[in-house]
Amino acid sequence: MSEEIQMYFDKLLLRIDGLKVITVTDRDGVILIKSESKDFSDRVLEPTLSTTFSVVNDQASKLGLKKNKFIISVYENHQVVHFNNATLITTLVADSTANTGMLLNLGDELKDVTDVIVSALSGHQDIS
Repeated sequence: MSEEIQMYFDKLLLRIDGLKVITVTDRDGVILIKSESKDFSDRVLEPTLSTTFSVVNDQASKLGLKKNKFIISVYENHQVVHFNNATLITTLVADSTANTGMLLNLGDELKDVTDVIVSALSGHQDIS
């Protein structure tokens, strides 16, 4: 199953203009799935990105804002969109000019995939 998910993620990079990276990590930043375009610099994607999202999400809930569904950060050259999917965090890195609405829609689409991963992990099944 993990090969099918990897192929699906690789195809998404071709489908969405400007999308450079898709990762699914646990709350500690351990990468479970990663797909990146060939022209992407690994320096942009630090392991602390997903753990920082987790901490910010928890802090916001203490303010009475409840848990974030997603956080968007736009920089000079990139935009980073983090999605809170149960125990997993999905991160999309795209060019700053990429269509943010399409990235948000993609997050909804990826929720179905991450739900399968969460189910496999909670059942201690091998997803490979």
